[in-house]
Amino acid sequence: MESQITKIRVPVEDYTIPNKTILLVEDNPQDEELTIRALRKSNIMNTVVVKRDGQEALDYFFDDNGHENRNLDAMPAVVLLDLKLPKLDGLQVLSALRSNPLTAHVPVVILTSSKEERDVAEGYRIGANSYICKPVDFEKFAEAIGRLGMYWVLLNEAPRAHSERR
Repeated sequence: MESQITKIRVPVEDYTIPNKTILLVEDNPQDEELTIRALRKSNIMNTVVVKRDGQEALDYFFDDNGHENRNLDAMPAVVLLDLKLPKLDGLQVLSALRSNPLTAHVPVVILTSSKEERDVAEGYRIGANSYICKPVDFEKFAEAIGRLGMYWVLLNEAPRAHSERR
């Protein structure tokens, strides 16, 4: 299945910050749709790039095939990373991102249904910026995603990628 780029457009207060992409790494189509709906509900209109397995996520950052027009200086504002993914799990993706100087400081929020203490501990040990358990109730989920989006897309100041390569 091919990955998608979804643009959400709402004519009311648009909290889009140009060039700040959200990378959603999620294999469950329902969770993908709920996450995008929750961002829209909070009027966060940034481009959401969806990758459906761990290998696709790493290819987005490191593989030249299919991403030749992507600007490496414009890393995602945040990566929303599920843990239970095909091919490579979320912790393997996080470990690979943290071990490369180009992606070591890209904000990664683990967004998963796992409440396992070992997953939480390992996620933070490897370098997750945040760990959020997906609430079952859509309203609570939408509120959590809205707050997450507002912080990581609008408020957070991340280092520029090209300055790390010098």
